[in-house]
Amino acid sequence: MKDTLESLRHKIERATELGAVVRSMKALSASSIHQYELAAKSLEDYYRTVQLGLHVCAPQLKDLIRPSPGKKEKTGAIVFGSGQGLVGQFNDVLVHFAKGKLDEIPGKKNVWAIGETIRSRLEDAGLPPVSQFVVPHTVHAITPLIGQVLLEVERALESGEVSTVYLFFNRPRQGAVYGPWSLRFIPLDEIWLDKISQQKWQTNKVPGVVFSTGLTVKSLVQEYFFVTLFRACAESLASENASRLAAMQRAEKNIKELLENLNLTYHQLRQNSIDEELFDVIAGAEAMGK
Repeated sequence: MKDTLESLRHKIERATELGAVVRSMKALSASSIHQYELAAKSLEDYYRTVQLGLHVCAPQLKDLIRPSPGKKEKTGAIVFGSGQGLVGQFNDVLVHFAKGKLDEIPGKKNVWAIGETIRSRLEDAGLPPVSQFVVPHTVHAITPLIGQVLLEVERALESGEVSTVYLFFNRPRQGAVYGPWSLRFIPLDEIWLDKISQQKWQTNKVPGVVFSTGLTVKSLVQEYFFVTLFRACAESLASENASRLAAMQRAEKNIKELLENLNLTYHQLRQNSIDEELFDVIAGAEAMGK
């Protein structure tokens, strides 16, 4: 169907409106990236402090260590997806990465999905979630989410549904917008204790626990679980908004090129219409003159 001046004018108006929406989402994503990156960065020192505290309590941690499940391992996975669309390949890349890792582990998998848009992709990959959580849209909303996830994981551990839990999330990377990442979250076993024991104290002084060792160990382990999940969620949200920002930048460029083409076509068609009217007037005048 051939475009008319009216249809072209309508397309230009729609493209202009869409461009305004894209610019708004671009600005929102840029500001959101900053707050989530700050949240993740602010946890680095605290996470390091928790690890050093666990290093000090390493002898007492042996009482918490569980034997490795081995072949009887029952695997759980927490997958951090996006809360909204327009994020490019954000969810697809993560699901492909998680499936590749989980396929290497035998047995049934219990998957918890964080994000509305990633659920269908997990189902298509043969990893239907047993539960789904809503992605927080502010830094302050991360803490309630972590509380819900920890309760769900604790219930699954007590019921024997899982013995090992992995985290899968996208995290910011140098030289790239983001990349998929995995982390062994639970159990607290020999592998975990070895990593804690390898932490180096910054001075030659021997550290010690001032108050009750049992309460200190319990508090440190709780903080370790919380900070690990919080940082994973914050990095996932920063990556999600970075992916959306990149998508909006591409969309803005495409809309700009589309508007240039539409305006060019509109002006050409308008000029042709004017030329046709002038030719008709000239032809009529010549006919009357003869």
